[in-house]
Amino acid sequence: MNLKKTLKSFKYAFQGIGDLARFENNFRVHLFVVVVVILSSVTLRINRKEWMIVVFLIGFVLTAEAFNTAIEKICDFIHPEFHPDIGKIKDLAAGGVLIAVLTAVVIGLIIFVPKLIALL
Repeated sequence: MNLKKTLKSFKYAFQGIGDLARFENNFRVHLFVVVVVILSSVTLRINRKEWMIVVFLIGFVLTAEAFNTAIEKICDFIHPEFHPDIGKIKDLAAGGVLIAVLTAVVIGLIIFVPKLIALL
């Protein structure tokens, strides 16, 4: 195992995350929602198991968005002009993000709605 190569690969990975945050609007929207969810989690004092679920779902959605962005970039590189098949590929990748987001929303509602009701 080469430590220098390993550290370099982490550098590139962090650079990729930085690029997502700087240049990808949808990723920034997800990051805004992450801040809202974390603040809500702290305010509503979710328990340890709920924190594990919330953290997992945050990673799940952000990872889906990262893969979607990578697929879109590859498609644009391979075929810069419009092509219906490339459009379908992009739609499939975006659909994957939507599935991740809807899953997170449903589980978030299961966690947060009872806590909000209890405040009433």
